[in-house]
Amino acid sequence: MPLIAPEHSPTWRPRTVLTHSGMLRSQFEETAEAIYMTSGYVYKTAEEAEAAFKGDGIRYVYSRYANPTITMFEERLRLLEGAEAVRATSSGMAAVFASLACFIKKGDRVVASRALFGSCNYIIGTILPRYGIETVFVDGRDLGAWEQALKGGVAATFCESPSNPGLEIVDLKAVADLTHKAGGLFVIDNVFASPLLQRPLEFGADVVVYSATKHIDGQGRSLGGAVLGSQQYVSEFLTPFLRHTGPALSPFNAWLLVKGLETMSLRVDQSCRSALDIAKFLEAHGKTTRVLYPGLESHPQYALAKKQMTGSGTIVVFDAGKDKTETFRFLNALQLARISNNLGDSKSLVTHPATTTHQRLKPEERAELNISDSTVRFSVGLEDPQDLIEDLEQALKAI
Repeated sequence: MPLIAPEHSPTWRPRTVLTHSGMLRSQFEETAEAIYMTSGYVYKTAEEAEAAFKGDGIRYVYSRYANPTITMFEERLRLLEGAEAVRATSSGMAAVFASLACFIKKGDRVVASRALFGSCNYIIGTILPRYGIETVFVDGRDLGAWEQALKGGVAATFCESPSNPGLEIVDLKAVADLTHKAGGLFVIDNVFASPLLQRPLEFGADVVVYSATKHIDGQGRSLGGAVLGSQQYVSEFLTPFLRHTGPALSPFNAWLLVKGLETMSLRVDQSCRSALDIAKFLEAHGKTTRVLYPGLESHPQYALAKKQMTGSGTIVVFDAGKDKTETFRFLNALQLARISNNLGDSKSLVTHPATTTHQRLKPEERAELNISDSTVRFSVGLEDPQDLIEDLEQALKAI
């Protein structure tokens, strides 16, 4: 816990929060946030050490538990999200696993949207059942399916919205209500929307999870994750789990994430504008058979996306070519957008989900998620959108 209250004003708007909030200045009154690269801390007396280990809340004890640089990242993100409490983790997947594993137990049920990132699917569909936890997957767009699955009660529900990679939108308010009626906590991975474009807590979500690698750092430098929720959830369940299992964020990575937050609004705003231009271009192009982007009226859940999100995101999904061979020819012809499994970066990145992020799924499982051998996930960066469109144009000629 910090020795002094982090810098913040409740009247600050999001861009100011992202630039200033959570700042903990040392006795040197530095301008930029300091990096506290220390594993431990010393005490003037044995009595002081005893009080610290009892959890008096005024001392840092060990950087696996807490660290001043990590505190600055956590506090800035917490204030942006509007959450009561937050804990950072070493990666986004550490955050996803911890958000569930910290409070579910043998005999519990978890109901999740079927449209998930490959590693999220593995955690819920493979790891949790090994510990005696029943897991059920549903079509996240179908409220009737949620209602049916939740009739037997639930410990937690989990979803991504928009989903990876199909950009499916889940009705957050409705799923939150159904989850609470069934006695569970609603956990959402909000990484595609980022905390700038969607605020799940306002729709009734209990826990929000991020891979801070995407958008928050957004510059290809650092892994990181975060879990946000109520003070009770974080104090009673999440903090003890993280302390004793150890997926701690590095102070250096925390510093990179703090600096990433300063520019996140500018980066996400620009990428969203470019993504809409690119989506419109692709939709009108004769060599794409399907284009998905929540900002297009052709998106099947356009109205719900407009209701829940203040922006349509930085990801465009489309089908290029009739098979894997043609799609690979297109991907290999790109000169500006680079092939990578990351997203939310300042550089545009393109992914073939069927052979990378979702390759472990059976063909029929990918088909259920509308992931074909022609599906491409395009993460729009900060390049001039016209340059990206020209790159896509020349690559599509390779099909």
